[in-house]
Amino acid sequence: MSSTPHFLPTGTVYGSLLNFRAEVEALVPQMTQPPYKAPPKAPVLYVKTANTWSPNGSAIMVPAGVPEVEVGASIGMVIGAEGDVEGFVLMNDLSIPHASFFRPPVKFKCVDGFLGIGPVLRDAQEVADPAGFRVEVRINGELKQSLDFSQLVRPAQQLLADVGEFMTLAHGDVLMLGCGPDRPLARAGDRIDISAPGFETLSNTLVKEATA
Repeated sequence: MSSTPHFLPTGTVYGSLLNFRAEVEALVPQMTQPPYKAPPKAPVLYVKTANTWSPNGSAIMVPAGVPEVEVGASIGMVIGAEGDVEGFVLMNDLSIPHASFFRPPVKFKCVDGFLGIGPVLRDAQEVADPAGFRVEVRINGELKQSLDFSQLVRPAQQLLADVGEFMTLAHGDVLMLGCGPDRPLARAGDRIDISAPGFETLSNTLVKEATA
């Protein structure tokens, strides 16, 4: 483990929905129903507010009455001073399971501590092509999910460009590439490890909220 301080964002963290092809394919029948009637044409973003940020190695509290949480393994692009990509970082975008996919309810996505953040920023200069990223999720040491980032609807640079069509990302902001379908579930007491070649592993343990 590196002796450098844990990386934490200095700007806003944005999540991306529906950016894995299999995720879109699974939801196409719902997208064609009212009120939407068609898949979205622009990136679908949401904010992971600063109260959600949990450094690598920290315990993340699961609210009382919530039996399980969704593990949302992702990689975040950290925006540089020129609007380019400064680096990449592993992220665990936790969520209380819910049915909404176009407008994720804040109360399910922005629970205190619900964004594990990898320990070290990987310099973008080291990355030949983000499509080569391969991420694995282990819960209590058991492999639960594998993600192949060549399967994105919008590859990293296209996502960045498409988001730039309607908003400006500032230096220090983080834009996640998305989470895949079939996200594993975890509960209090579980250890979640998210790993990828070239990255230091992101590890967090879920703990139960103390009740009075």
